Amino acid sequence: MIYATADLTDRDRSVLAEVHDMRRSLADVIRTPRRWTGGLRRTLLAKAILGSNSIEGYVVAEDDAAAALEDAEPLSADDRTFAEIRGYRQALGYVLQSADDPHFRFDTSVIRSMHYMMLSHDLAKSPGQYRKGPIYVHDERTDRRVYEGADADHVPQLMEELTAHLRSDDTTNPLVKAALAHLNLVMIHPFRDGNGRMARALQTLVLSREAIVEPAFSSIEEWLGSNTEDYYRVLAITGKGRWSPGGSAALWVAFNLRAHHMQAQTVARRFQEASAIWRELDAVVSAGKLPERVTGLLYEAVLGYRVRRPLYIKLTNVEERTATRDLTRLADQGLLEARGERRGRHYVAGPALAEVRQRIREQRAPITDPYPEMPVVLATEAAALSK
Repeated sequence: MIYATADLTDRDRSVLAEVHDMRRSLADVIRTPRRWTGGLRRTLLAKAILGSNSIEGYVVAEDDAAAALEDAEPLSADDRTFAEIRGYRQALGYVLQSADDPHFRFDTSVIRSMHYMMLSHDLAKSPGQYRKGPIYVHDERTDRRVYEGADADHVPQLMEELTAHLRSDDTTNPLVKAALAHLNLVMIHPFRDGNGRMARALQTLVLSREAIVEPAFSSIEEWLGSNTEDYYRVLAITGKGRWSPGGSAALWVAFNLRAHHMQAQTVARRFQEASAIWRELDAVVSAGKLPERVTGLLYEAVLGYRVRRPLYIKLTNVEERTATRDLTRLADQGLLEARGERRGRHYVAGPALAEVRQRIREQRAPITDPYPEMPVVLATEAAALSK
């Protein structure tokens, strides 16, 4: 037995309908080719990688997460942390490749393979293998054991049950189905390590197979990373300390619908901002008589990324001499400022680009919370559990 789909309230159904409307509108926008869509897609994937890994304490700069997408070296992340980021990027790459694969089939080997991709850099964590003993989740802040996973002897059968449900042709809404996949994997806790990241990656995989918009634009991993405390709270409230699939998943589902609603608003806002930024950069490039190819590089600088010559070469396919000349011209015009030396050499936004960033951010519309009372509910119920 695994956690079953919760009955949706009228409010849940209303929020779900709004999410689908936003996703459909976004899908229509994506179908129209724009020069900046690729850069935005890359940024969203970097934020997803950063968000999911930050929950586990593996924190890197966003531009280092973006570098992992291109198999480039980080500027500031330490080796151990970046190994975790690279592993997650590899598993996410599999999700992206599987999104429209007509021969894809959910089974336990898919999940175990993704786990191996994620943790193959550390064989001591038994990547790709189910755990052979009990497992506990420990809250370091309170020094308390807060959850015990399913019995190790039951893990293989429970995982078979989970994947059988993912293969089924039931009428569960894709967003709800993906949320339940996340919940069941993280509650079963089938692996020695990486269960949270695997659960979030699995949710993105289910969305990529069944939802309206491609993974980069439908994942809620960024939002979960920005709301870690509430994420832990809702898992604690739902799990009640140990594997108990007879409990209700209603609050968990509502929490995920809230995440989808707010993330969809965020992505829609980023589309508007990207369009506005590129319009301003087109004017800057034209006024400075610069080659059009530098616009994408300037866009990343506006986002706050540290621009590096090797990655610029890789993304634009220009020769090394051309890249050096481009960066020098941008620095000479004050659009970029050089930082560091030798291998650490990089460029950041100059004053003009920093002004663009500030101006765009000041125009942001606020994000609407479809469940404004939920943070208080989570805090209250989580406090009651800890007594």
